[in-house]
This record gives sequence, structure tokens and C-alpha cells, in this order.
Amino acid sequence: MQKAVAKTNYIQNIKAAVQNVDTRKRLGNSVKNIAMALMKIAILVGVGYVILSPVIGIIVNSFSSNSDAIDPMVFLFPKQPTLERYSLAALRMDYVPTMARDMFYTLTMTLLQLLICSMVGYGFARFDFPFKKFMFGCVVVMIVIPSHTIMLPLYMTFREFDPLGLVSLIKGAPINLMGTTVPMYIMSLLGCGVRSGLYIYIFNQFFRGLPKEIEEAALVDGCGVWYTYFKIMLRNAMPAVITVTVFSIVWQFNDTFYAKLFLISENVVISKKIATLQSVIANQDKILSVTLQELYLDAGIILVLLPVVLIYLLLQRYFIEGVERSGIVG
Repeated sequence: MQKAVAKTNYIQNIKAAVQNVDTRKRLGNSVKNIAMALMKIAILVGVGYVILSPVIGIIVNSFSSNSDAIDPMVFLFPKQPTLERYSLAALRMDYVPTMARDMFYTLTMTLLQLLICSMVGYGFARFDFPFKKFMFGCVVVMIVIPSHTIMLPLYMTFREFDPLGLVSLIKGAPINLMGTTVPMYIMSLLGCGVRSGLYIYIFNQFFRGLPKEIEEAALVDGCGVWYTYFKIMLRNAMPAVITVTVFSIVWQFNDTFYAKLFLISENVVISKKIATLQSVIANQDKILSVTLQELYLDAGIILVLLPVVLIYLLLQRYFIEGVERSGIVG
């Protein structure tokens, strides 16, 4: 009887010890998970602050009054918020007409790049032709080489535009395309526009991921190449289309390199007006304080960024899906 009781007590002690070990393991895992979660939150908050703090500062400054600008106690919330910075900045930038012209220019360039780059990417993904690898290597070179390295040839080409001597044959002399948006349309039409190499790569990667059975079924149904491309393949490539759309709008809207290179008017490219906004306000409104001039500049920056931010917020879900499916993550 005593042996049975001792054996029972021994088994119970072992079970209790095992339960204590399991409890300690669960407690340790819980503490470890909580610590990892806190570390992730701290990292995300820190990175988010580093990225967003300049934007937050610009937004706060754009609403600050003259007294807030010189008050060292004002940090995140102005004591006397005002919209006067926005009204004057919009007036000096001729905001509504200039923004309308810029958006028309940006959207037409985006549509042109979508059409040309998607066609080129589809051709690389689905067709075999001589020098295919070499030509795709040229596309990669377009992505890698900085635009500054070819700025002089581009300038000379459109300063005296005369392809194959045809312009001189017809008009007697080359034509000067400087000061117009024509060079940008010509470059985009030829697949050499702003970041066109990247867009071709995105479409190529996406079309390569689509099953060829779709095209084979369309061919059996009697569809031609162009019908298959526009009605079937391009519709299935909507994630890539959204991705390229967002990229193209943002980069084309913010482009000042080509706008300055081709001397495009600041009445068409509103981002060029940001560079001169301080001097315009100083000369026309006699605001000589650099601190106050920067407040108007911050308001102008917010006005310029607002359309792009709204477009991104509307297309965010499709944009992220397109990036994931295009093979350019990481």
C-alpha cells in the first residue's frame, strides 16, 4: 500500500514538474513575442518619424502665422493658424491654370508611355526576333545609365531637329524645338521617355508571367495579334498598368531635369515654379524675411504635391498588387 502511494506521489511530482517546465516555456515565449513586437513597433515608429518628420514640418510651417514663425515654443501645432500662405502662394504660381496645363501634359505623356511601353514589353515577352537579347540589353542600359550623361546629345538633337535631313529638305533648315513639349512627346513615342526603360521591364516581366494558353485559345478563336493584345492581354495586365501609371504620373509630374534641358515653360511644368517662388514673393510682395519666404515656399510645395498624393491614395491598393506581381519587389 505504501509503495502504491509513493508511486502515485512520484508520478504526480513528475507531472507537476513537467507542467512547471511547460508553463515557464510558454511564459518565456510570451515575453519573447512581446519583446519582438515592441522592437518592431519601435523600429517602425522610428523609421516613420525619420521619413515623415520633414513632411510634417512643411505642413505645420505652411499654416504658421508670422508670430508662430518666430515663436520657439511652436512645434507641431501653430498657435495662430492661417491660410494666408496658401492664398499668396497659389496667386504667385497662378495655381489653377498652371496645374490644369501640367496635369494635361502629364496625363497625355502617361497614356503615351503606357501604350508604347506595354507594346514593347509584350513584344519582348512573347515574340522572337533577331538581336532580341541585344535590344533588351539596351533597355536595361536605359535604366542604369543616368540621364545626365546624354543631356548634351539630346539638347543638340532637338536644338537642330532634322531627322535624316528630311526637315532641311522640306523647310530648308532644321527646326528648333526648344521651349516646347514636343521633344518629350517624341522621346515617349520612341520608348525613350522619362523612365521608359523601367516601364518596359515591368511590362515584360508581367507578360512573361501570364500563361501562353490564353493567346493560344484566342488564336484558335480567330483573333489576330493586335486584337489579342488590346482586348485580352492588356486587360489581364491591369496590375502592371496601374503600377506604370502611378510611376509615370509621379515622375513626369515631378520632372525638372528634362523640363530645364528642353526649356519647357514653367507655365506648363508647375514644379519649375517652386524653384522661383521665394524670389517672386520677395520681389513682388516685398517680403524680405527669409523665414517668412520659406513659409510661403512650404505652402507652395504642399499645393504641388496634393494632386500626386490624391492619385496615389486612390490607386494604392492596385499599385501595391501590381508591384508584387511585376517581379520588382525588393
